[in-house]
Amino acid sequence: MAGGITLLIGAVEAGGTKFVCGIGNEKGEVLDRISFPTEQPEKTLAQVVAYFRDKQVEAIGIGSFGPIDIDRASSQYGYVTTTPKPGWANYPVLPELKKAFNVPFGWDTDVNAAALGEATWGAAADLESCLYYTFGTGVGVGVFAEGQMVHGLVHPEGGHVLTRRHPDDTYGGKCPYHGDCLEGMAAGPGIEERWGVKASELPVDHPAWEMEAFYIGQALATSILLLSPKKIILGGGVMHQLQLFPLIRKQVQDNLKGYVVSAALEAGIDDYIVPPGLGDNAGLTGSIALGLRAYEEANS
Repeated sequence: MAGGITLLIGAVEAGGTKFVCGIGNEKGEVLDRISFPTEQPEKTLAQVVAYFRDKQVEAIGIGSFGPIDIDRASSQYGYVTTTPKPGWANYPVLPELKKAFNVPFGWDTDVNAAALGEATWGAAADLESCLYYTFGTGVGVGVFAEGQMVHGLVHPEGGHVLTRRHPDDTYGGKCPYHGDCLEGMAAGPGIEERWGVKASELPVDHPAWEMEAFYIGQALATSILLLSPKKIILGGGVMHQLQLFPLIRKQVQDNLKGYVVSAALEAGIDDYIVPPGLGDNAGLTGSIALGLRAYEEANS
């Protein structure tokens, strides 16, 4: 900004378990942050409003758990829609926050926000496209392509693609909708239910990790064939198990069998399938990027 004045952007990483609110600037730097549990929407949003009340932000970006309505022509734009989380189904998150703050708002899925953050300041900076997968309590995918977040009919729900079953896996799957979809087989709750302990408590050489890589590798190979992204970024609590990365890269190569010819998928695969460059700040920083885009759009 002229004269060294920093542009202050509010950011909300709205998760199903916790909300993280923060203040950032036009460089993507997080200047302040706070977190609190996700409770009933009225109580949770009251805490959001209280946090931003005296922060004098120029815009606010929200990356939200979903499903959400991101169609600006829809009467329910800004709503959380069919979530099973009690109290949040069909709740007007964005309209309620707009009542409190007369600033531009950015609104998107949490994983799309993370993809935008990584494309702006992180592992995919200066690339035209990337995918951001999160593997944690659930599985989600954000798609950044040709400089824009991909929305389409609703928004990508890559956590629920169907998978081939690992030959040694008899587990039925955890997803309440599809059973053994990617989320049902590869998210944290499924790992815990299958093996009887939390993923973080399994040793690095446990057979769980080869099985996990089997499912993730299928999803990534499918994404490469369908979307041809310039970079794939894997975040979320499950991916804190860094021993997964070489296993996943090998599974991707085995699945593609050399059909997609690119150095990035051969000698360069260690730099193609990577952890978030922004670390655990990817979601909050991505929400800053959403807010910054909203500010620029409003002032263009």
